[in-house]
Amino acid sequence: MRGFLQNYAYKSKNRLTSAFKWVRLNSNLEIRKMVNNPSIARNRKALHDYHVVDKLEAGISLLGTEVKSLRAGSASLRDSYASIHHAEVFLYNVHIGPYDKGNIANHDPLRIRKLLLQRRQIRKLEASVQEKGLTLIPLSLYWKNNRVKVELALVRGKRQYDKRASIAKREEKRSLDRVMKEYSKRK
Repeated sequence: MRGFLQNYAYKSKNRLTSAFKWVRLNSNLEIRKMVNNPSIARNRKALHDYHVVDKLEAGISLLGTEVKSLRAGSASLRDSYASIHHAEVFLYNVHIGPYDKGNIANHDPLRIRKLLLQRRQIRKLEASVQEKGLTLIPLSLYWKNNRVKVELALVRGKRQYDKRASIAKREEKRSLDRVMKEYSKRK
């Protein structure tokens, strides 16, 4: 039984997280099991404001209290972006709330965080970003094998008429689905 439980953590009474699924083994023992690729935070506005050219996964360098705060689900990617300085990629304006049970050594919620990428990936991104109109935006934060990962996207800004066109296309698809559903109910 000990080997089986090494991969899981015992249930804590004061904290529930979205990154774990509770599994009842018997009436007295509950464990939490890691769910595959659960999202911590998503940048929904990014897909509305930008055309995604390319996506990649990056690790992120975090402090201990930041990880605990992410387990509690306290993160926001609104208005965040990444930039490259001296062959390193940094993430700006990502708000990870302070840890509730932290002390005076708690982290700054808006501090600059380093992204962990391979050197050739950084060079490729740097060449792409220097191209006119491209930028790096984080799309989501998620767990992967007990590590926090960032889905980073190379994007190009949408013009106002592009946004209107995508909204019109989405509304047309919804109305078509609604009509198809009503038609299938009649039969």
